[in-house]
Amino acid sequence: MSIDALLEKCGTKELAPYEKKRSLPLTHVPFSGHPRKHSPDLDRIILIPDPFSSATSFYEFNMADIDHAEKLPSIVTLEGETLTMVRLWVKKGSLGLLSTPFVVEDTRQIIKSSGSGGPVNT
Repeated sequence: MSIDALLEKCGTKELAPYEKKRSLPLTHVPFSGHPRKHSPDLDRIILIPDPFSSATSFYEFNMADIDHAEKLPSIVTLEGETLTMVRLWVKKGSLGLLSTPFVVEDTRQIIKSSGSGGPVNT
C-alpha cells in the first residue's frame, strides 16, 4: 500500500503535526532519565538518569514544575528488561533535589583490611 493510500485511509483528523516547543529552552531546563513515582508523595516524581549504574544518583521534582515530557528510546538489559526513558522540561527557578545514595561504612576498617593502613610516602 502506498503512502498516499495510507494517508487517505486514516483521514486528516487523525494526523497531528509535530509541535516543536521553541520557547521551552528559554523558560525550562531538560532532565533525562527513567521516571518513577514518589511513593509517599504522589505530587513528586523521581528521575533516575542512569538506571543501570551501580553508583547512581536521582533527581526529585514537583509534578507542578514539569510543563512538558518527551518519550525517549527505551533501554534494554541483557536479560531483556526494558525501561522507559523520558526528557522532562522543568521550570527554571524550581526547587529540585539531587540525591546520591551510598552505603555507610567505617573507612578506617576498610583501610585496615586492605593492608594500606600506614602513612603514604610521597
